Amino acid sequence: MNRRRAHEEEDGYERLHRKRRRVSENQEIEDRLESLILRVGEKSSSSLESNLEGLASVLEADLSTFRVKILRILTECAIRMPEKCTIYATLVGLLNAKNYNFGGEFVDYIVKTFKENLKTGKWNAARYCLRFISDLVNCHVLAASSLLTLLETLVDCANEDGVPQVRRDWFVFAVLSTLPWVGRELYEKKESQLDHLLVTIEVFLNKRSKKHWPALKVWSADSPHLQEEYLDCLWAQIKKLRQDNWSEKHIPRPYLAFDSILCEALQHTLPTIQPPPHNDGDTYPMPRVIFRMFDYTDCPDGPVLPGAHSIERFLIEEHLHNIIEAYHLERKECAAQLLCFPYKAKIPLEYCIVEVMFAELFNLPTPRYLEICYGSILIELCKLQPSTMPQVLAQATEILFMRIDTMNIACFDRLVNWFSYHISNFQYRWSWEDWEGCAQLDPEHPKPRFIREVLGKCLRLSYHQRIKDMTPESLSAFVPLKPEPIYKYSMEGAGKKKQYYF
Repeated sequence: MNRRRAHEEEDGYERLHRKRRRVSENQEIEDRLESLILRVGEKSSSSLESNLEGLASVLEADLSTFRVKILRILTECAIRMPEKCTIYATLVGLLNAKNYNFGGEFVDYIVKTFKENLKTGKWNAARYCLRFISDLVNCHVLAASSLLTLLETLVDCANEDGVPQVRRDWFVFAVLSTLPWVGRELYEKKESQLDHLLVTIEVFLNKRSKKHWPALKVWSADSPHLQEEYLDCLWAQIKKLRQDNWSEKHIPRPYLAFDSILCEALQHTLPTIQPPPHNDGDTYPMPRVIFRMFDYTDCPDGPVLPGAHSIERFLIEEHLHNIIEAYHLERKECAAQLLCFPYKAKIPLEYCIVEVMFAELFNLPTPRYLEICYGSILIELCKLQPSTMPQVLAQATEILFMRIDTMNIACFDRLVNWFSYHISNFQYRWSWEDWEGCAQLDPEHPKPRFIREVLGKCLRLSYHQRIKDMTPESLSAFVPLKPEPIYKYSMEGAGKKKQYYF
């Protein structure tokens, strides 16, 4: 009896041990799959095409056991790393060509995620979901007609009555920002339907109110660069892309290498997707004005800066904004990621980064993050790229100073705070002599006022003699008075007794 009980206990222990070992092995495999999916597209000794082909074979072999895990990881990667959207779309296309059922399950999963993001107000995630769904058309996972039906449904939401304009704006922006990825495919397969969609968008934009536009402009004057409202600017960029037959030079398209495999795959259709209705508690992304500081004449050396209405400008700026969003809490990592921009050989990267950083800083009514966040990242950029970044930043400062007469007062204050903080980290070195002419202007003119406020802020970060020594004699009138302590008990009349009358 005792021997039997001991044998049963030992057998139970063995079963538990085997179960734990199996769970541990499964966890290791899941972690390995997640690591492989996350890292695909990074620098490797092998080509991206061979890595995608190998990863597709690995994932197909594990579909029976880790299907749900693979669905979740692929979807999360596509949303959290939108710059790698086409890579993950190609991977899904290869899996769909090998396993049609998995392709259908993935379409259902990404649609479910898209609906959930719309319902919970995760607008950026929803927009990246829509982009990924659109890119699946390029990989022959989805039918083009099915996607156009979805895009038409979303644009119809822009014509709803009794809803805030920001809601209607978002749906149009989501559709327009998707077209650079899939516009060429829709143009080749469903040209008339695509034209009808664009006409509907144009009608909406022509009727749309832009009362917010003047309040969000950094400068009250539109010279030398027009300050466009964000939807108007994107629409102009899409029209330019359309004139260029929907061809751009910035989006990587690895699925082109697998065209012979993907074109033989069976395609899926999207289920009916109806966006959730508006609720009074919903919060939508706010409108903004596109900040422009440079054009191609400002960066004569090296690659040419894309034009303001080229779609490449939109794609570059969106990518840089996403890097700032992802790494803004780690200034050194953020600066490193910005300088490691994957297409830096094709663009004047330093100019693009500086323009995007000031666009964030001057965003009205408030910047996304603390002002010091942008100041600290710019300092790290100067340290990492000392041969070019300080010169570009100095050039940007001069441009801002020249246009300061018409600058919004809130942006004026942010510029004062940033500039004083920046030069305090570089021993207050600046070509102050270039601003000597400001001494002849009215003291309340924006330029002398800017110098005076900058020196006042510098005084708080240093001491009076240091500020006095760094300032040229011609600007000495702008140096703040030396702070002196006030001893109230040594002042005249301080020793007299107070008389009280009752």
